[in-house]
Amino acid sequence: MPETTTARQFWIRRPGHGEILTADLGPRQEDQVLVRTMYSGISRGTESLVFRGEVPPSQYEAMRAPFQEGEFPSPIKYGYSSVGKVMVGPEHLVDRTVFCLYPHQDYYYVAAADVTLVPDGVPANRAVLAANMETAVNAVWDARPTVGDRIVVVGAGVLGLLVAWICRQIPGAQVTAVDINPARRTVADKLGVAFAVEPPQNAEADLVIHASGQPEGLASALTLAGVEATIVELSWYGNRLVSLPLGEAFHSRRLTVRSSQVARLHPERSPRWTPSRRLALALDLLQESSFDALMTGESPFADLPEVLKRLSREQPTNTLCHRIRF
Repeated sequence: MPETTTARQFWIRRPGHGEILTADLGPRQEDQVLVRTMYSGISRGTESLVFRGEVPPSQYEAMRAPFQEGEFPSPIKYGYSSVGKVMVGPEHLVDRTVFCLYPHQDYYYVAAADVTLVPDGVPANRAVLAANMETAVNAVWDARPTVGDRIVVVGAGVLGLLVAWICRQIPGAQVTAVDINPARRTVADKLGVAFAVEPPQNAEADLVIHASGQPEGLASALTLAGVEATIVELSWYGNRLVSLPLGEAFHSRRLTVRSSQVARLHPERSPRWTPSRRLALALDLLQESSFDALMTGESPFADLPEVLKRLSREQPTNTLCHRIRF
């Protein structure tokens, strides 16, 4: 295939306004592959905050995506869930489907080491969940659930449901996903995860994982934890302030609130694991067709500016993973 010289890219030109622009790709370097994008996924929580310009200045560096262009708040090219086919590169990669932590763009060059092969048992349109699954794997490593634990996951979005699915694989574990949106029950059922609209009474959970993205969800998580239990916080609030009822049972139960963020490996894993090994694991875990239930919409690339505008405003929403088709 003759190498393309231009690419269409999605940019946030200013907070709340996105555009698709055409840019020159430049020459391909010797160690690079040319990827033709098939699908990308919108990471609704984070990308909505970025789209609205709600990343606090103190987090500009920490929140950089691997192949981001531009600077917060805008203009910026942002995203990290791209699945495509290698058109030019080493023989063992050409015509193979790969995942890359790349923004929404139809063609791009990256180093061969920056793409991860999608297993044969994972279709390209499901592989866009890899970044979410990688975050879920990291969250479970940080949470350290064990055999027989009572585990409550507050927030049954994509991340919460993936975390609940992983925890459900632990022998004897009792896992419940809680979400105020009753429509999430259907998806939870398909994943084999118990679901509740109301938090369980007297849960006395050994572990609570919060992924709702709402401060009220974190406050609810505190009430579900048993004595000496841990609450793992996965939600990211951007520049919003979060108020918590720490004057109630927080101290008497000696609770621990721990953050988890995919940019850092758990210290007990880092001597042996790398982000690339973790991403390969995430892709391999996506073999089950039940994960297709997490796909609640698909739009052509040309519609992405309006799609992201709508998703960033919807509250509450039935949207889980919205896929972009190229």
